[in-house]
Amino acid sequence: MADRKPIESWLTDMDGVLIHEGVPIPGADAFLKRLKESGRPFLVLTNNSIYTARDLHARLRRMGLDVPVDNIWTSALATAQFLDDQRPGGSAYVIGEAGLTTALHDIGYILTDHEPDFVILGETRTYSFEALTKAVRLINDGARFIATNPDNVGPSTDGDLPATGSVAALITAATGKKPYFVGKPNPLMMRAGLNAIGAHSETSAMIGDRMDTDVLAGLEAGMRTFLVLSGVTQPDDVDRYPFRPSEVVDSIADLVERV
Repeated sequence: MADRKPIESWLTDMDGVLIHEGVPIPGADAFLKRLKESGRPFLVLTNNSIYTARDLHARLRRMGLDVPVDNIWTSALATAQFLDDQRPGGSAYVIGEAGLTTALHDIGYILTDHEPDFVILGETRTYSFEALTKAVRLINDGARFIATNPDNVGPSTDGDLPATGSVAALITAATGKKPYFVGKPNPLMMRAGLNAIGAHSETSAMIGDRMDTDVLAGLEAGMRTFLVLSGVTQPDDVDRYPFRPSEVVDSIADLVERV
């Protein structure tokens, strides 16, 4: 197998790689500092569509991690870009939070429950039966079904929470229509992120803590992949998948000198 080209650009997941339950993972600050000093293009990615990039910048800064707004890429931003490419100036019925609605407003989308082009499902802590019922009826009436990400559960200090993938499955059961998921592991999110920073997959790396989203997305986008064991994946889990990351490391601290 031919030698890979040197890594010129870095993409990294946020939860489980840089932070864990609101606390920075040791080495995250050094890694980000090294990236900024090197001048290499980089992005911090998250499938969570609740927050805007500005919100996440502020939250990370309070934890002692300085990530510029332009270096944050969310499934909400990827979804908005996808829709702007597919159907510019369209309309949507949205179940989600400010991260998603702001991204859609920024591309000129009209948010409405009257004959929308799309029903867009994102992350929220307040899924309502009324909103889900409205979504089901609009999809049955012809609206196209989009979801920001396929994650079935999300983390909280009290344990797992139902997330977008689980709620999408409910809507699918009621309509017979499956959504198009924009977020990881869809390589679309990765390729759009690479384009945003002017990077190429052959010289880029993806760092993540999940085999089924981060590593798979990086692999399918043609990037080098690093699995860190500081999040949800344990060493014994790796061999359960039919694909492997390029490398497995204990944490982001092991990659500081690679930048």
